[in-house]
Amino acid sequence: MLDDTIKTQLKAYLERLQKPIELVASLDDSDKAQEMHALLEDIARLSAKVSVRNDGVDARKPSFNIARPGQPARIGFAGIPMGHEFTSLVLALLQTGGHPPKVEAELIEQIRAIPGRFHFETFISLSCHNCPDVVQALNLMAVLNPGISHTMIDGALYQSEVSERKIMAVPSVYLNGEPFGQGRMTLEEIIAKIDTGAVAREAEKLAAKETFDVLIVGGGPAGAAAAIYAARKGVRTGVVAERFGGQVLDTLAIENFISVKETDGPKLAAGLEQHVREYEVDIMNLQRAEALVQGADGLTEIRLASGAVLKSRSVIISTGARWREMKVPGEQEYRGRGVAYCPHCDGPLFKGKRVAVIGGGNSGVEAAIDLAGVVAHVTLIEFDTVLRADAVLQKKLYSLNNVTVITNALTTEATGDGEKVNGLVYKDRASNEVRTIPLEGIFVQIGLLPNTDWLKGTLALSPRGELEVDARGQTSLPGVFAAGDCTTVPYKQIIIAMGEGAKASLSAFDHLIRSSAPA
Repeated sequence: MLDDTIKTQLKAYLERLQKPIELVASLDDSDKAQEMHALLEDIARLSAKVSVRNDGVDARKPSFNIARPGQPARIGFAGIPMGHEFTSLVLALLQTGGHPPKVEAELIEQIRAIPGRFHFETFISLSCHNCPDVVQALNLMAVLNPGISHTMIDGALYQSEVSERKIMAVPSVYLNGEPFGQGRMTLEEIIAKIDTGAVAREAEKLAAKETFDVLIVGGGPAGAAAAIYAARKGVRTGVVAERFGGQVLDTLAIENFISVKETDGPKLAAGLEQHVREYEVDIMNLQRAEALVQGADGLTEIRLASGAVLKSRSVIISTGARWREMKVPGEQEYRGRGVAYCPHCDGPLFKGKRVAVIGGGNSGVEAAIDLAGVVAHVTLIEFDTVLRADAVLQKKLYSLNNVTVITNALTTEATGDGEKVNGLVYKDRASNEVRTIPLEGIFVQIGLLPNTDWLKGTLALSPRGELEVDARGQTSLPGVFAAGDCTTVPYKQIIIAMGEGAKASLSAFDHLIRSSAPA
């Protein structure tokens, strides 16, 4: 099942096991069960601390659990965790076997102290790059707290459950049989949802923090670069963000980041956070900024949704952007039930079905190409009279025999049967004729909107809602700078955002040393 290279690497990891573990399989006569059996046997042969049993009684077959001998299993895999999920398997093995997780001690104690019984189920696809983070977070919680258990379920293997629960997007998480969350979630986000009182405790801690010299709002590439440059100047630096990594977390392939031939968004985001944590930077995650106010004392206040207020001598806004929505009837009603925004994550759930992709830029055409290899048919809808994607992508698109391209078309509605999408309505802009396409999925790929709504009336914004900045990253308020996709700087690229973040940070430091407030 595993090739020799992977076996060698896995054997080295399993040497870190501190306690014995057992893999308990529930198998049937299917080919997948044979593959799972072979995988578990391969793992057991790599360490004397790992044993395999085939007498599991789980209703889902094939599946297996990981536990310590004589203890109830709290981690399960209903599916073969290869692809993106192989790391989830390795971490589950190590953590069940006593290898300490790379998580802050305060967070570990918070997990251990959560009262109650929580059984999580996460439906995933093996091609989803957001799913492993959720699976790994829930597995870790199950290792640390006896009241928590978790099962990963491969949606492609258990299609009947996917249909029964009407799951059309991954990761989809259920808690004690009821919907809990959908899409990417961090460990901190999950804990906050089940640990009552956590928000109030965190707000109290934030409100007690001393004044910052440089406070960065947003934790994407621009924010990370700004934090590193500020911290290296020796000033008190903080980052407050809804989720560290920003939209990079939702990006799959990255092939134009200079000096790195290829990587993916989650990997890059992890690298950004690791680099920032090398310095004395106060990272305040899962916090949404709601207002910016400049006081008479020369300090700038950032007011958070939790009620906390942070003060700083200078501020850098790097809140990035979000996917643009169609803003048509049915989009919100069927979001996650046929309307999707991540073809890499949710595409496998539409295997053999008909889908549409909205948008003829690079993102839209790349999505159509990827989906064409999975679904029965793709219809690409573009508002303009021509596609805007690179020529090489268009050539590939038009070579596919299960793709239809419709240009000069305005999407007007996502239709459904009350439970899921069943069609798309568009208007031919040349003839004004309204047409309907029967389908099961709609993937929206029409660009970005800056995350600046909370700053309207406070800072100068462009007609597109972007923060207006000068060559130094200065906004319309002294001491408040901005960088990245939320600004008027053209070309929304990771490498440009990083450069702009560094520049804004240097400008903020220059502001500090030239202002009357001490740095």
